[in-house]
Amino acid sequence: MTNKPKILIVYTGGTIGMVKDYNTGALKAFDFSQISNKIPELQQLHCDISTISFEEPIDSSNMNVNYYINIAEIISDNYDKFDGFVVLTGSDTMSYTSSAISFMFENLQKPVIFTGSQLPIGDLRTDAKENLITSIQVASTYENNKPVIQEVGLYFEYKLYRANRTTKINAEQFEAFASMNYPPLAESGVHLNFNYPLLLKPNKKEEKLVFRKKLDNNVAILKLFPGITESVVSSFIDIPNLKGVILETYGSGNAPTEKWFVNLLEKAVDKGIYIVNVTQCAGGSIIMGHYETSSELKRIGIVDGKDITTETAVAKMMYLLGEKLSKDEFKHYFETSLRGEID
Repeated sequence: MTNKPKILIVYTGGTIGMVKDYNTGALKAFDFSQISNKIPELQQLHCDISTISFEEPIDSSNMNVNYYINIAEIISDNYDKFDGFVVLTGSDTMSYTSSAISFMFENLQKPVIFTGSQLPIGDLRTDAKENLITSIQVASTYENNKPVIQEVGLYFEYKLYRANRTTKINAEQFEAFASMNYPPLAESGVHLNFNYPLLLKPNKKEEKLVFRKKLDNNVAILKLFPGITESVVSSFIDIPNLKGVILETYGSGNAPTEKWFVNLLEKAVDKGIYIVNVTQCAGGSIIMGHYETSSELKRIGIVDGKDITTETAVAKMMYLLGEKLSKDEFKHYFETSLRGEID
């Protein structure tokens, strides 16, 4: 780019935005409008930085669909004014939040990079500065007048991941996230190295950004375990207004073959509840019908989640339910990669 890229930082809350009051020892919110003064290293980056913060920073445990919409609206309202976006949220629910944002924007052609930290930005040993600085660098990297990243990413501890491929795996290590089924989009060392063949390329025929914010959160996660009872599954699928279930099965998609279990799931499907089969394993994929224990699920119309993460399955289900699709359309689109979320 001939001009400096303009980057917007959106702070919603989370550990990264906390600084310690050394008189009281209490944590308080960091003033991101003063970010360049507080982190002078940012002045070495070739970009202009602006910031928007939630009036009341929220803890990641309180993240919900309304906040997803707030984040997405800030990006949508400022999409034409900025060249890239860095979104700061709490790491505990970051995979859920960033995955949801990835589905809310169709034909995204600018970087939206989520990051956070394990320690507050004011701590001596914090990981916040490196995560923030490199996220801004990623968001402002242009080649041939186009951003290198044109999708929703998640940057943490020297690695940039496709956001809707991530899972938080550690509450104590700086390397808090993993992407078990898809390699990092970039790695930061002495140089910032992008893995170009893995990056999403937008559809050139549809240049206009489409913002979809009709999310339906009448969904639930049912994790199978040995000894799960009929009354538990029965009460689960009878939840009022339930529209979708993420069914966490064993291994490559296996579940009990007891008649009561299959009958209850079939009853739910007949009621119009969508059930998506995802694996409990950290890595790997669903292979419906590979074993007898998943053949029945395939027969009754359970949706194949393939190698999608639970976090992304929840986000994608909320998105597709909001689109008011037919049963066949829902199954087709869930089993199709829309934002690079499944293979």
